[in-house]
Amino acid sequence: MKTEKINSAIEAILFANGASVEPSRIAEALEITADEAETYLEELRQEYENADRGITIVKLGNSYQMVSVKEYAPAVRTVMDMRRNTPLSQAALEVLAVIAYNQPVTKTFVEQIRGVDCSGVIGSLTAKDLIEEKGRLELPGRPLIYGTTENFLRCFNISSIEELPPLPEDNSKEDKSDDTVEMTDEETDE
Repeated sequence: MKTEKINSAIEAILFANGASVEPSRIAEALEITADEAETYLEELRQEYENADRGITIVKLGNSYQMVSVKEYAPAVRTVMDMRRNTPLSQAALEVLAVIAYNQPVTKTFVEQIRGVDCSGVIGSLTAKDLIEEKGRLELPGRPLIYGTTENFLRCFNISSIEELPPLPEDNSKEDKSDDTVEMTDEETDE
């Protein structure tokens, strides 16, 4: 198959699927190697990125998806009569950060970090498809473990968790003995 035909076939697959597709599945469908599929996908992604189009191709972890360009979101929402999602609460952002930076984690781990019950927030984040159950720990009670989803990557416009900004240094653990000041006898008498 010629390169133009392969690119067209990849476009058709991405468009028709609607969700993300792994290069290995495209390779299987087009009878090419996974490495070749990845190369074609990257070239096509670059082509879309450099063109002034209303759609683009994004990489989400190990897969690719065709999506609309952000700048046209208001027009798309109007036509599709979609309500803008409500922003995440501070609690939801905190829980999401704990999960994103430490995944996979249990609800108990998140609650230990935050110091409050997180059941409702975890349920809300799961309903918004920002986190998902990733399995169970082999411990008594077999607690669920959670991690982020492809939708999380899409919403935060990153390709993988490794692109998250680094956490700030925690300076509160430094030795505070340098901050203590001894008072002289004169100062204590005042």
